[in-house]
Amino acid sequence: MCAARAVWKRIAYILYKLYAYVMNSVSMSEFRARQSDLIASTHREPLVITSRGAQRRAVVVSPEFFDRAIEALEDQIDAQAANEARESDEPRVSHRELMAELGL
Repeated sequence: MCAARAVWKRIAYILYKLYAYVMNSVSMSEFRARQSDLIASTHREPLVITSRGAQRRAVVVSPEFFDRAIEALEDQIDAQAANEARESDEPRVSHRELMAELGL
């Protein structure tokens, strides 16, 4: 689980750096007043919602962006798990043995 958390932190950092320059930022009260327009704008760029001036409370992204970010996270976790499995001293099971064990 530690490895997954490290990967997530790295992806979050990269996403933050990529979008820090283009993100719109609005206060919580402005967001409440203009929710529809601001949510629609997330299809072009992420939106930062702040509270009490500068404290970042939330980041709103489009569903497409969210799906791509989750897919990238899952790909990173899978790649890291594959690397760990390759480096492991555990005995390997061939495809043929696995299929026989599963009865396929």
